Amino acid sequence: MTTSTPGALLTAHDLRKAYGPTHALDGAEFSIRPGEVVAVMGPSGSGKSTLLHCLAGIVSPDSGSITYAGRELTTMSDARRSALRRTDFGFVFQFGQLVPELTCVENVALPLRLNGSSRKDAERAALGWMERLEVDDLEAKRPGEVSGGQGQRVAVARALVTGPRLLFADEPTGALDSFNGERVMELLTQAARSTDAAVVLVTHETRVAAYSDREVVVRDGKSRDMERAV
Repeated sequence: MTTSTPGALLTAHDLRKAYGPTHALDGAEFSIRPGEVVAVMGPSGSGKSTLLHCLAGIVSPDSGSITYAGRELTTMSDARRSALRRTDFGFVFQFGQLVPELTCVENVALPLRLNGSSRKDAERAALGWMERLEVDDLEAKRPGEVSGGQGQRVAVARALVTGPRLLFADEPTGALDSFNGERVMELLTQAARSTDAAVVLVTHETRVAAYSDREVVVRDGKSRDMERAV
């Protein structure tokens, strides 16, 4: 079990979530500090993705508390949680989920455009992040014209372009071979740490979890912080 951590950016306590008779979370705990990378591990169906979705305010737990930067996430309105996901949170998914009709630079710039930035300013910032993720040469290409590893690095750039305080990565290398997966993780963790962003990394792969500072194992809806395990 994870206890509240001094200086934590986000803390969750006694989270419970059921889908019909299935208990996806059964008293799960979680805590993460600014700049920390925490891997959430567990077998398929263990509840790790449900935990991520609750922490990100996408899904509401049936009970329990989630505190982000001193604010209770579970009592926020949908509109306030949505605003947090646009400003404070970034997301990287297994298959990138890039918009196929947009170029790569337009994809990375999209969160800034949705927040009201001009096209020029948004694309300038997007190119800066694409350079850091080593995909700036792909700016005019569409997602269907790039490799899986390149597309995932574009997705990481898009997740970081708004300067989030907390990045949620759900199986970010699950669709990649080992070489491209490791390069994505190297660049993702380097980029996040350079901005002091915390990273919640859901994975079932030990080689991916090796990039984290700490591991939390979820099994049968319960969590175990391996740093505090005895």
